[in-house]
Amino acid sequence: MDTFYEVEKVVEVIKEGGIVLYPTDTIWGIGCDATNPTAVEQIYNLKKRPKEKSFILLVDSVDMLKNYVEQIHPRIETLLDYHQRPLTIIYDQPKNLPQEVIHNSGTIGIRLTHDPFCKQIIQQLGRPIVSTSANLSGQTFSGHFGGVSSEIIIGVDYVVRHRQKEKQVAPPSVIMRMSDEEELILIRG
Repeated sequence: MDTFYEVEKVVEVIKEGGIVLYPTDTIWGIGCDATNPTAVEQIYNLKKRPKEKSFILLVDSVDMLKNYVEQIHPRIETLLDYHQRPLTIIYDQPKNLPQEVIHNSGTIGIRLTHDPFCKQIIQQLGRPIVSTSANLSGQTFSGHFGGVSSEIIIGVDYVVRHRQKEKQVAPPSVIMRMSDEEELILIRG
């Protein structure tokens, strides 16, 4: 399996407004260009997900992150560099993103991915991608490709072949946010 080809194909599909099924640094996910409201709507429809539940976005660097959030607290920036597990941060005041990816509270969950495959996709795309579990809303997600439902597989525009045979399950990301009192709050460990 040629990883270069896979990255190129995923980026092509995403640039055309499509949605993909792909392995992330945690579980298998459904993704698209996070700045494309039409593609984001397609994921909501495929997952049968209520609109009040927003999606996590993936970025490839702190520099990219700064394009989509108003402010990154210095403690968060340090944490992003040194945290061992995948880490999603809930940020206030997102910017340059469509309303479709922003939570009703005006916040956005963004993870700085360290997965080489995901990083390559994001770097070539030049924008963040949506990362939501590859399951229908309300159903249990699978940590590996073999557990993804056929409804999801046939509902996306492209299924990545990379890492389909892996069976080990990575835990979901840690989710944190900074309180108004500038204290780190653990939402999911």
